[in-house]
Amino acid sequence: MEKTIPPFRIVPMEESHGADICTWHYDSPYDIYSWLPWEQMKALDVEFGNPTLRAQQYVSLLNEQGELAGFAQYFPMEGVTRLGIGMRPDLCGHGLGKSFVLTIVEEARRRKPQDVIDLEVLTWNTRAIRAYQKAGFVITDLYEKMTPGGISKPFYCMVFRGIPTAAE
Repeated sequence: MEKTIPPFRIVPMEESHGADICTWHYDSPYDIYSWLPWEQMKALDVEFGNPTLRAQQYVSLLNEQGELAGFAQYFPMEGVTRLGIGMRPDLCGHGLGKSFVLTIVEEARRRKPQDVIDLEVLTWNTRAIRAYQKAGFVITDLYEKMTPGGISKPFYCMVFRGIPTAAE
């Protein structure tokens, strides 16, 4: 039986959100998804530490109480919107993934309705893969890619095909 999922709301990522995200620490093996300290992100001018990139590609997801629940990146490619997704660590593994991901997909469709929507996920991250599949993503490719830690690992490319029906 599926939980009643609280709705999420997408807002522009504020600098304070970026600073908060940089304090999140994931348990191993998910710690690969932790970010550099905020001051370092800003000094290096990388990812959401860069104000222009933050405004163009990143959004924050707030829960019903208006608390920061996660973020998404809409990475533009020719004919494709590639998603980067991050949920606050204490919310992971509690059945919120489908609603969280569908909120992000809805915004991607609003921004560029003609684009294919995809994402990349490490093959060992079964928790995320299940959430993505419940939200309508299917595995379409497998390849090696460098991780943020500089090590080549196997990744799946998953493409959004639509929300599965109860029979699927």
